[in-house]
Amino acid sequence: MDRPVTVRSLYERSVGILAASGILDPQADAELLIGHVLGASRGRVQSLAVTDAPIGPEETLAIVEAVERRAAREPLQHITGVAWFRSLELAVGPGVFVPRPETEFVAQLAIDALRAVVPAPDAAPRAVDLGTGSGAIALSLATEVPYAEVTAVENSTAAFIWAKQNFRTVGADNVRLVFVDLADALPELDGTVDVVVSNPPYIPLGAIPRDPEVRLHDPEHALYGGEDGLDVVRHVSTTARRLLRPGGSLIIEHGDLQGPEIRELLTADGWHAVATHRDLTLRDRATTALC
Repeated sequence: MDRPVTVRSLYERSVGILAASGILDPQADAELLIGHVLGASRGRVQSLAVTDAPIGPEETLAIVEAVERRAAREPLQHITGVAWFRSLELAVGPGVFVPRPETEFVAQLAIDALRAVVPAPDAAPRAVDLGTGSGAIALSLATEVPYAEVTAVENSTAAFIWAKQNFRTVGADNVRLVFVDLADALPELDGTVDVVVSNPPYIPLGAIPRDPEVRLHDPEHALYGGEDGLDVVRHVSTTARRLLRPGGSLIIEHGDLQGPEIRELLTADGWHAVATHRDLTLRDRATTALC
């Protein structure tokens, strides 16, 4: 009690608490939480810990409270208010699905498909993100393929609010956000879209997620896709076939065991060149098809 609080002592205490609560990478989470309170990068936090820099009582209390929240398995991104996705810093919180690193792979498939489109003299390539959530995929498409026109669709009021904030912050002028049900989305674009991408809810109703961060904090409408997990995927297939031009590309994220079912579903719907792709962890992550 007589010793002054330092970044090192607070970091070591935080790592111990987080490790005991089952956090997968307690060192990284401790650095990020301390950095969030201090307004410092992870590298700066590491430097302050090495030099045993002192820390004031207000900052100490804020860090202790943040660590306690994380130890209770509140998502790190809800505590910091930020999720990093590719080159984007996105605002997230209760009511919106926190974008995952594996979805960056799905976004890359969509970006590659959009970049492969040969622009017409009088029209930019078009992409649609069905169920945009925080806006992660749509904003990645818009910023990394700046000559394309991107439309993001969302039907959750809570998620729409977060997406709207992110669209305003990123400020890309080639993307728009539309609040509408997926089945009724964008009839004015029928037959003109080059790429449709979606990360729909795909967890079967009986498959409860193991991680408390997902089970207790991600919104149910972004997780569960009916009895077999494929209800929304079926709607995505139908809507995408309406929107895409002949030869246009569809990219759908899904669970690592759902590739065969989704390939069968899309083939039955009349899609061509249906293929499932593995992410960097060698798990099936997305299925693509051509209209």
